[in-house]
Amino acid sequence: MRISTIQTFNNGVQGIQRNYANATRTQEQISTGNRILTPADDPVASVRLLQLEQQQNVLTQYKDNLTAAKNSLSQEEVTLNSVNTVLQRVRELAVQAGNGVLSTADRQSIAAELGERENELFGLMNTRNARGEYLFAGFQGKTQPFVREGDGSYSYQGDEGQRKLQVASSLDLAISDSGKKIFQSVTNAGRLDAVLDASLAPGSTLGVSALLVQDEVAFSGSPVFPDTGVEIRFDPTDPHRYEVYGIPAAAVLASGRMDADVATSDQLVFRGVAMQFDGVPVGGESIQITADPTRQKQGILDTIANLRTSLESPAAGSQVRDAVAVALTNLDHGMSTVDSVRGEIGARLNIIDSTQTDNEDVALVNNSVQADLRELDYAEALSRLSFQSIVLEAAQQSYVKISSLNLFSQLR
Repeated sequence: MRISTIQTFNNGVQGIQRNYANATRTQEQISTGNRILTPADDPVASVRLLQLEQQQNVLTQYKDNLTAAKNSLSQEEVTLNSVNTVLQRVRELAVQAGNGVLSTADRQSIAAELGERENELFGLMNTRNARGEYLFAGFQGKTQPFVREGDGSYSYQGDEGQRKLQVASSLDLAISDSGKKIFQSVTNAGRLDAVLDASLAPGSTLGVSALLVQDEVAFSGSPVFPDTGVEIRFDPTDPHRYEVYGIPAAAVLASGRMDADVATSDQLVFRGVAMQFDGVPVGGESIQITADPTRQKQGILDTIANLRTSLESPAAGSQVRDAVAVALTNLDHGMSTVDSVRGEIGARLNIIDSTQTDNEDVALVNNSVQADLRELDYAEALSRLSFQSIVLEAAQQSYVKISSLNLFSQLR
């Protein structure tokens, strides 16, 4: 085979360039610490590294979401703790107001503090977060959730939505709670109406207090409450004896007697509903008790406002008694609801802690796998660079010797 001079030169140059490129690449790997400099170095590992980097970016976003969720829930928890403190004080004031020996001035003093606590609670319910959004407005973060109407009542302007953040691949965590759920949808103990019919009992002074649902379990499990109602009838022949009938059933559900002492206020408790009888029956009176569907729920602010209004007015002792009884039960319901939501927040904070730990473990494994795929084995690389340097040096020396050979030198 005949090899031209130009071919010899080209082969020598190409060999030197190839060996130089190999040594240069190895030197670059050593300087960067990475085994893969371009996808061509290891296509399979490059694809895997791209997938791992994408997963790492997602984990970083989850970490940011977890931090935001923890901050939001922590602020909500602190706010609800303050709400609970206010409600505890309001309950103490309601108990004080129930003291029958208080004067009108005493009750008005209690009403004045109730008004201040009402304003304080109103402010807490309209708390904003660091982004300027209302905590308890649902999805309507820019809308003030609680508004005081002209008649002194309160209305909820938000919605029932819960804002959520994705904190793991298949976990969306609620970071807020609707103000309607916490503060408005509170079971109303005063949701029953009593209508006294004394048309068949001339001369009767019988009176009945506001009805109080004091045992929700007994009330909800009753076949006559809350759908139909009951009727209480006083015996025409024995005025102090009464019987309780279902509506419209004719069967007697319960019976009892009022104390003959007109100075005593008798209490009747029937299937979770308590009522007070005042005055003197003459027989023939009837009382129909039915549920008002429009008063099934009552907001905490409205409960406090109603109690304050009753204490501010020169009301009779029985009216104050009834207002206090309903307010105390509704406040207990409200605090139970707040405590329930605080428990849910605590559970979510625990989920955040465990999810953070899980995500950190996954990120650690991810980084370890990336290191195995990308990072360089320095011992192997240094050994390879040494060998490549020897090969390059040999190629250069052989090229010099071969390039100096020619026929004319041998003819001298």
